[in-house]
Amino acid sequence: MDTTDLVLAIFHHLLVFSLAGIIGAEFVLIRSDLSAATLKRLVGIDRHYGIIAMLIIVVGIGRVVYGLKGWEFYVYNWMFWAKIAAFAIVGLLSIIPTIRFLSWNTQASISPGYQVPAAELASVRTYVRTEASIFLLIPVFAAAMARGYGY
Repeated sequence: MDTTDLVLAIFHHLLVFSLAGIIGAEFVLIRSDLSAATLKRLVGIDRHYGIIAMLIIVVGIGRVVYGLKGWEFYVYNWMFWAKIAAFAIVGLLSIIPTIRFLSWNTQASISPGYQVPAAELASVRTYVRTEASIFLLIPVFAAAMARGYGY
């Protein structure tokens, strides 16, 4: 048994579950009555989103390099690349909500009565919903990959 592989797997899973929770929190908080406090909370949650996503990448690279299966298992496995593609798409989709959260928060701090435009809010909801939908593919690809599919 390799303790390094176990520790990396545990951290990787905890981080991925945390990211799922953050996407869920953003989805719940994005509603029509966004107060200044909620906007500030969204910015903080979104900051954690970025930090956790980066940690997932770092720990994931550690798993590829130091894991029991060896890097060859991952490099030649199309399920691995599908999982990476899904993760990248989720990350790219998160850019627009991040920019909007920061913009809305800035405008709310300048103007206390600021109301988020309905069209922008609807657009961000769509991005977050799409992120969540694609995120669901990641554990599907991971489970298939762990069982030898795609190699």
